[in-house]
Amino acid sequence: MQRWRTLEQIPDDLGRCVVTLGNFDGVHRGHRAVLDRCVSRAREEGGAAVAVTFDPHPLAVLRPEAAPALITSTAQRLDLLEHAGLDGVLLMEFTRELASWSPERFVQEVFVDALHACAVVVGADTRFGVKNSGDVQTLAALGEQHGFDVVVVEDVGEEQTARWSSSQVRTLLAEGEVGQAAELLARAHTVGGVVVHGHHRGREIGYPTANLAQDSDGLVPADGVYAGWLLRPEVEASDPDAVLPAAISVGTNPTFAGVERTVEAYVLDRDDLDLYDEHVVVEFVERLRPMLRFDSVDDLIARMAEDVDRARALLAPGREARASRR
Repeated sequence: MQRWRTLEQIPDDLGRCVVTLGNFDGVHRGHRAVLDRCVSRAREEGGAAVAVTFDPHPLAVLRPEAAPALITSTAQRLDLLEHAGLDGVLLMEFTRELASWSPERFVQEVFVDALHACAVVVGADTRFGVKNSGDVQTLAALGEQHGFDVVVVEDVGEEQTARWSSSQVRTLLAEGEVGQAAELLARAHTVGGVVVHGHHRGREIGYPTANLAQDSDGLVPADGVYAGWLLRPEVEASDPDAVLPAAISVGTNPTFAGVERTVEAYVLDRDDLDLYDEHVVVEFVERLRPMLRFDSVDDLIARMAEDVDRARALLAPGREARASRR
């Protein structure tokens, strides 16, 4: 997948494209419905499927106090867009100057002049241009003017819930409901980062953990203990240590009067791994319990043993399935 950060980087010989537009934070199932339609239409047209998105999030520029915590980092979002089958992504820097563009100017410069759009695929709630003054009706009128089709994908979701949205995913993660969030995302939620040295308390009590750096990628879910997986992208996929079952702790370690919120993963039944300075990804499967303060280290160790037993039981079927795919 080609990636461009300015209009000037788009090659002149790209040809006519089928384009979609959005923030795509989390690249959840609602986004995938739009992206899938974009890709399928591009294959029909014999052109490239291209997404136009922004960095930073528009609200981070226009109303920082209202800007959402992002589900995925920019790097994660681009990788997920690539996995959706797109041929290219235009990642535009969102600035106040860009925010002042009229819908007509945005369509002319981005869709028409730069991407030569033959079709534009968008969700029903798409807004664009200065003060979000452009909507799907605006886009349809501009499409008639410039000669591109507009395909509107209606909201999607389960009958018993609201439409699939990034806000819904954020709410679930804030509540620790990583299993429900995975249903909306069509994958487990992940946080990735470099393993750094912590206080080494885990090793001292028999549960050595991989502590992720504070600048890790991905929205950290609610404090608590989770069952999940530790993925090692730098290790060959065929290596049995590339994907490891883990009990994951999120929080400040209140038993030790901690103040810094951390994500740390104990690889089940392993004390022989040296993961320092390695980039790893923690995949959340299910929350086991909230973060608790224990009266003694012995009480903490006893509860951790229970957590590990539960994580082991929950992950056993997934471990077999992952092994069979290697």
